[in-house]
Amino acid sequence: MEYTIFGKTGVRVSKLGLGGAPLGGVFGAADELEVEKMIHEAIDGGINVIDTAPSYAEGESERRIGKALRGGKREQVFLATKAVGPGQRFGREETIRSVEDSLARLRTDRVDLLQIHDAEQRPFEEIVEETLPALEKLREDGKIRWIGVSTRDLPLLMGYIRLGRFDCVQFYARYTLIDHTAKDDLLPLASDANVGVMQGSPLGMGLLADVPAPFLKADVKEEAERRMAFLRFLRKTEPHGLVEPAMRFSLSRPDIHVTLTGAATREVLRANLAYCDGRGLEPAEEGRVFDLFQGKKLFADRGDAK
Repeated sequence: MEYTIFGKTGVRVSKLGLGGAPLGGVFGAADELEVEKMIHEAIDGGINVIDTAPSYAEGESERRIGKALRGGKREQVFLATKAVGPGQRFGREETIRSVEDSLARLRTDRVDLLQIHDAEQRPFEEIVEETLPALEKLREDGKIRWIGVSTRDLPLLMGYIRLGRFDCVQFYARYTLIDHTAKDDLLPLASDANVGVMQGSPLGMGLLADVPAPFLKADVKEEAERRMAFLRFLRKTEPHGLVEPAMRFSLSRPDIHVTLTGAATREVLRANLAYCDGRGLEPAEEGRVFDLFQGKKLFADRGDAK
């Protein structure tokens, strides 16, 4: 396992983190006992970052993680969750209630990182005036240690970084083999601000694993298939030959501190752990990937023309 320092927090974190959505069964049935064993094996394998959210299976992910971290394992991990979420108001009271409920499900008195979930769902002003002050108060009270924000919208994340009040940002599917636009502006800005960076969905919401998420629009899937056809030179194993190069592409990026991947079984976990040896793509291969899709978004930002 490789480790790095998570921005201004100074915490030593594993380059591979465990994403919480599959743990609650968001993407299909996940046996609770197998999930607990898998979490324990992840910790034994060197993973010390677990990221979840109250909206993952209506709290089931947090509940399972809390159960698995009993017996002293809680102190072995950098535990991250999120506040509020899709379809909710991000007001002060809602935010505090969300965090208190998460602490109860996680069976802990504090989380290491609390992130504003899917920040594009609510106005910037509401988050700055209500959500963020609520989290800062919770930090003063010792219930959270650091504050982050998550969204796929890169310009929005950059606006939050410029506030100087966040310790971490998390985006998803924006530094992949078929959309690596995070490298152009966001990653340099985060590095200059010494802000921790997490990336979720390095497989592009299943596209690079040949199992695209069902909610993806047809035009996105069609464009992804077109782009993947140009990546045949990376396919060294089959089936799902782009999984390994996609994982190594993200894990080897020094200014992405944590790459989050979901796993619901120990078999999937072991495959992911095998990519944590510090080896990325060959320089010529990486350069070719950059040249193919330089500046070409697959996933639009909020302000893009429809």
